[in-house]
This record gives sequence, C-alpha cells and structure tokens, in this order.
Amino acid sequence: MDVHLIKYKAPLTKDELTFLKRKEEKERRQLYNVMRVLMIMCFVCPFAGAWIKALKGDALAFSYLYYFLGVGFLLFFSGIAVYWSYHLHLYKVQQDIRGGIKIIESVRITRKQYMLSNNSYYFYLSTPVKLSIEVQEDDYRNYEKADEIHIEYTPYSRQYLGYF
Repeated sequence: MDVHLIKYKAPLTKDELTFLKRKEEKERRQLYNVMRVLMIMCFVCPFAGAWIKALKGDALAFSYLYYFLGVGFLLFFSGIAVYWSYHLHLYKVQQDIRGGIKIIESVRITRKQYMLSNNSYYFYLSTPVKLSIEVQEDDYRNYEKADEIHIEYTPYSRQYLGYF
C-alpha cells in the first residue's frame, strides 16, 4: 500500500515572515484608524442627536444623562465590533507570526482555466482552504487536470503563501 503524505508543517522563511509582519502592520493601522473614527462618532452622534432635539423644541435636549447614556451605548457596541474584527483578522495573523510555521498541503488540480479578460491562468484545487490559485503560464501548460501540486498557507489566518 502506498502511503501518501497530504499535509505537513514547515517553518516560515524570512520572506514569508516579512510578508506576514507587513500584513499585520497594515491591518493594525487600519484597525486603529477605524477605532479612531468610531470613537469620534461615539461622541459626535449623541451631540448631533441633542441638536436635532433642540431644533424640534425639546427643553431637555442637552441633558448630560442622555448624552452619556448615548455615548456609553455607542462605545459598548463599537467595542464589541472592534474586538470581533480584531479576533477575526489581526489576532490570527499575529498567531501565525508567533508560531512561525506554515502548512504545506498536497492538492489535486480539479480544473484549469485561462482568463482572456486579464490574460491570467488559474488552477482550481481540491481543498477548501484555497479554491483557486493564479499560476504562471509555464505551469499552466506543464500541469494537467488531476495532477498533484503543493500549496503553502498559514495555519491560523489561512493566508496563501504560494505553490510548488
């Protein structure tokens, strides 16, 4: 019986680690920018709401209680949204950097396709991690449907690193 290794782990190369660190830095900056906008909105929206009430003639439009309740409510939900986004994206990339490993998986080519619109070549794969990959023209011509190739990706964020 032929034993076939389907998945194994390997250490990340310096280039792959640098790629992940750049991605983490970019996502962290983006998260901070979103947090900054949300914080501003948390304080501006209740104030704008008070002005709308004041224009309608409400005598208690600028109540400290209503303002801080509105701010607290918006901060609570913004905090949950930011934490959820952090845990879904940035945290997983940070785990990959800390772990320093990648997964190399043997997959079969299920379909080959040339995209005339952008002059690119694609392999469709038999793995749920990465359904299709863009390949070089030489590889497109050398490999056939049902051939086996190896893809590399990170274990937590499932960031695709390449194929061979």
